[in-house]
Amino acid sequence: MIPVPCGRARIRFPSERFPAVVGAVNPPDATATTDRAGLSRGGWRVGAAIIVLAGVLAYGRTFSAPFIFDDHASIVDNPSIRHLWPLTGPLTPPHADGVTVGGRPVVNLTLAVNYALSGEAVWSYHALNLLIHLGGGLVLFGLVRRTLASPMLAKRFGADAGVLALAVAALWTLHPLQTESVTYVAQRAESLAGCFFLLTLYAFARGTRRDVLRENQTAPPSGSGRGWLVLSATVCAIGMATKEVMAPAPLLVLLYDRTFVAGSLRGAWRQRRGFYLTLAVTWLPLGWLALGTAGRGGTAGFDTPVSVWHYLLTQCGAITRYLRLVFLPHPLVFDYGVDVVTSVSAAVLPGLLLLALLGATAVALVRRPAWGFLGTFFFAILAPSSSFVPVASQPVAEHRMYLPLAAVLAGLVLGVHAWRGRRALWLWAASALLCGAMTWQRNETYRSELALWSDTVQRRPGNARAQSNLGNALLAAGQASDAAAHYEEALRLSPDYADAENNLGRALVQLGRAPDAIPHYEAALHAKPGSIEVLTNLGSALVQGGRAREAVPIYERALQLAPQAIGPRYNLANALFRLGDLAAAAAHYSEVVRLAPDHLDARFNLAATLLRLGRIPGATAAYEDLLRRAPNDAAAHAELANILAHTDRVADAIAHYETALRLQPDFPAARAELDRLRALRADAKP
Repeated sequence: MIPVPCGRARIRFPSERFPAVVGAVNPPDATATTDRAGLSRGGWRVGAAIIVLAGVLAYGRTFSAPFIFDDHASIVDNPSIRHLWPLTGPLTPPHADGVTVGGRPVVNLTLAVNYALSGEAVWSYHALNLLIHLGGGLVLFGLVRRTLASPMLAKRFGADAGVLALAVAALWTLHPLQTESVTYVAQRAESLAGCFFLLTLYAFARGTRRDVLRENQTAPPSGSGRGWLVLSATVCAIGMATKEVMAPAPLLVLLYDRTFVAGSLRGAWRQRRGFYLTLAVTWLPLGWLALGTAGRGGTAGFDTPVSVWHYLLTQCGAITRYLRLVFLPHPLVFDYGVDVVTSVSAAVLPGLLLLALLGATAVALVRRPAWGFLGTFFFAILAPSSSFVPVASQPVAEHRMYLPLAAVLAGLVLGVHAWRGRRALWLWAASALLCGAMTWQRNETYRSELALWSDTVQRRPGNARAQSNLGNALLAAGQASDAAAHYEEALRLSPDYADAENNLGRALVQLGRAPDAIPHYEAALHAKPGSIEVLTNLGSALVQGGRAREAVPIYERALQLAPQAIGPRYNLANALFRLGDLAAAAAHYSEVVRLAPDHLDARFNLAATLLRLGRIPGATAAYEDLLRRAPNDAAAHAELANILAHTDRVADAIAHYETALRLQPDFPAARAELDRLRALRADAKP
C-alpha cells in the first residue's frame, strides 16, 4: 500500500505554456556537473543503479519459477521457437486458441532466443523478462526526468526533476501489481510492449529537445534530433508487432508534443507532419497481424459469446479495481476467470466514478494539459483491452495495468510534491521499500504451479478455470484423486467446460479407471472437435480399455488435423503393434523418429518391431542408434546383446550383457543369458 497524506489542497500545474526557465533549472555552465534535467550526471547514474538494484532484489527469487498457464502453449508446445534461423519460423507464431504469442512475432522471436540459450530451462526466460522490466523502469526514469525539466513544468518541478523521476520509476518498477507481467513468462508481451511504448515517447522527447530550447531562446545542444525521431518511429513499429497495447502510441506521442513541446496540436502537426505520418503507417502491420489471428483464435472481438454491453459493464468494475490495487495491492489474483457482469446495478457506482474521471480528463486536456495527458495516457492504454471490445477469455487481468500504472504513480507523486514539496520525499522512499517487500513476497506464490493455483482458488473459488488448473497441478504432483475433485468442481461451476472434462478423463486414467474416462473425453471432443490433445487422450483410453481397434481411427483423425503431431502418431504405432499390424507400426515409429530424433521410446519400439518382423540388420542398426543417444539404457543393451548372440557375435553380446548388468544389477534375464554365453565359451575351449 502506498500511503498518501490526508488533507485538502488545490494542486495544479502551471498554466503558462512556456514559462521562463531562469532559476527553474541549473543555468548552463561549461564547468557544471549538472545537466538541464535537474539531476547531476553522477546522480543520474546513482538513480539508475537504485532502480536496477531494487528490481533485482525484488525479483531475484523468480529465476527458478516454473512455466505456468499459457507458458506451456507459448513455449513448451510451441514448435516455432525451436530454431532461430530462418527467421520466418519464430516470426510466424501459432495463433490457435488465442495463444499469447499469436499475432505477436516480436514476442515469439524473443522466446526463440531464450530457447536457443537454455532450451526449456526457465532461468533465461525469467532473466530476459527482468531485463525488459528494468529497461522499462530506466526509460520511464529518463522520460519523466526530461518531461519535468521541460519549459512547461520546469518552474514547478525542474529543480527536483531527478528525484521525482526516480520516485515514479522506482515505485513503478517495484509495485506488486507488476509481478504478473514480469514473473509470468508469457506476459512478456505486456512488459515488452510497455518498454517499447515508453522508449517511443522517450526518443521523441530527446529528438525534440532542440526545438524546445530554441523556442525559449536557449542555446540548443550541438547535433540533430533527427536520429532520435527515427528511433522513435522504428521502436513504435517494432512495438506494434509486440502487442495491441501499442495501438494508441502515435496519438499519445502527438498529445505529448502538443502538451510539452509544440504547445498546440496545430503547431505539432505543422512542425512534424512527416514524422506523424510515419507513425500512422505503423498501424498497418498491427492491423494485419490482428486480423491474421482471427479474433485471437475466437477468444476476442465481436464474435465471442460475450456481448459488448456486458463486457463494458464488466470493465467498469475492473478498472476501478485496478485503481484500488494501486493504493492497496491486496489481494492480487492471478486469474479472475471468464465471468462477466450482466447487472447494470452492479456497475453503477464504478461506472459513475469512471465517467467522473473521464470528464475530469477531458476538462484537464483544455485547462490543465499535463494532468490531461496523464489521464488520457491511462485510459488510452487500457482502451484496446478494457473498453467495449470483448476479450472473452480474460475479461479482467491485472497485467493490463503494467503501463497505465506509470500515469497513476506520476500523478500521485507530482500532486503530493506540489502540495508538500520536498517534505514528501521520505514518503516515496518508504513506499518504494514497502512495494519492493510486497513484490518479493508475492513472487513466493509463483514458486510452483500448485502454490499459484491454490492461491488463486482461495481468492476466487468460483473460478472454474482456476479449479481446473489446480487440478492439473495436483495431477502433475501425483495426487490424481484430489485433482479429480477439483475437475468435478470446475464442471459443477461450468458444465460445458471442455478442458475440465478432458482433464477429469486424465485423472481417471491415472487412477486406473480408463473406461470411466472415455465418456469425459467424448464430451470434451464434442465441445472441441478439432482438439489434438483430446483425440489423443481418447485414443489412449480406448487402448487401455481393451478397445485398440476403435482407437486407430481416432489417432488417424488427429493426424489428418496435424500431420506433424508426435503424440497421436506414436500412440497410433503402439495401437497397431498391439493389433499385430507390425509393418504399419514400424512405418509410424520411423516417422516419429524422423520428426523427433530424440524420442527414445519410439526408437526402442522401432527396433523391437523390426526384430519381430525378422529384419535383423534394421533392428541391430536401430538399437545401435538408440545407444548412441542413450548409452545408459540397460534394456537396449540387453536386446542388442540378444541379437548379437544369435548372429554368432558372442564377444560383443557378452560385452553388452555386462554393460546392462552394470547399469541395472537386478536384471535376471540379462544375468541368465550372460551366464549361458560364458558357459558356452568355457565349454568351447580345448
